[in-house]
Amino acid sequence: MSWAVPLSDVRLAEDEVQAVIECLRSGWLTMGPRTAALEAALAESTGAEHVVAVSSGTAALHLACRAAGLGPGDQMIVPPLTFIASAAAARYCGAEPVLCDVRSPHEPNLDPADVERRITPRTRAVMAVHFGGYPADVLALRALCDERDLILIENTAQAIGARVGDGDMQAGIVGHIGCLSFFSKTQLCLGEGGAVLTADAQLARSVRSLRSHAMTSGTWDRHRGHKDAYDVIDVGYNYRLDEPRAALGLARLPRLAADLAARRAVVQTYRERLRELPGLELAWNDRAVRLSSHFAFFVLLEDHAARDAFRAELADRGVQTTWYPALHKFTEYRGLAEWGSLPHAEAASDRHCVLPLSPTMDDATLDTVVSAVRGALGA
Repeated sequence: MSWAVPLSDVRLAEDEVQAVIECLRSGWLTMGPRTAALEAALAESTGAEHVVAVSSGTAALHLACRAAGLGPGDQMIVPPLTFIASAAAARYCGAEPVLCDVRSPHEPNLDPADVERRITPRTRAVMAVHFGGYPADVLALRALCDERDLILIENTAQAIGARVGDGDMQAGIVGHIGCLSFFSKTQLCLGEGGAVLTADAQLARSVRSLRSHAMTSGTWDRHRGHKDAYDVIDVGYNYRLDEPRAALGLARLPRLAADLAARRAVVQTYRERLRELPGLELAWNDRAVRLSSHFAFFVLLEDHAARDAFRAELADRGVQTTWYPALHKFTEYRGLAEWGSLPHAEAASDRHCVLPLSPTMDDATLDTVVSAVRGALGA
């Protein structure tokens, strides 16, 4: 289907295209100097002490769990409103994901009080997901994890550039490990790719080793004559970021702040024009909007039937939307929780709808979406 307004819109500037072309012409395409430069730029941008670029956000989550020492018999607490990789990362290590409720349908991030209730002697880690770009309460979660000797992993896949607390710190660097994604719908989209952030030098060394088969040297080292052989010291993976994506990331990163400001302006316009429409509620509050990096714009309908009818009406008008099923709705993950045991997350999943959002949305496109929403609601 050709959408009048797609869910997201990726546009590359000419200098970004040229950066990739120059990399392709350089003759060096596997992990090398551009990847190292991107890691340094991300460290400066995020405030992280150590950054390790990897092949995807999922790879970042898996490596974070490995570096944190998750293994068979361990448990990791995760929210049910997240992409499946959050729970899968624990299972890759032989650990068990334990689902925990969110605060409310209007604030669908991990509830620290429910996290505390679900901690057992087998709990080793908590994964806080900054859902839709809106920061979870990682300050409270970090305090809880430190008190209980647990590892806090931040899934910042949808939230690069989001702020926490009073806005003086970025999401992704409060926990022991933070994970970024550069998938095509994220704010820093490279098609694929990701990164691990940490202040812990040992965790960084572990992730850096595991991303490339746990080899003691890489191809770029040997190409430059710094090494002439290598050892393998663990069971690692091929989770390397390639140079063309690193080149694209280096070209796109300087525009990130402006893109986030544009996303926030679109969200603020949405909220002004959709506020108090009958049958529609807005997720999050104004403070959360100020701190968010706005991966997605959420609205809430009365129930799942109203949400499905609303989405069908918008589709008929050419406006693409989406929603996130709770993890325990998926066939493979039904055993993690009985339906009805996580009421806030289930209500959020049943009721929410994601409207189109991108930094390139102009007034005419916004008018199209708002008009479609009002028409779908009979307003």
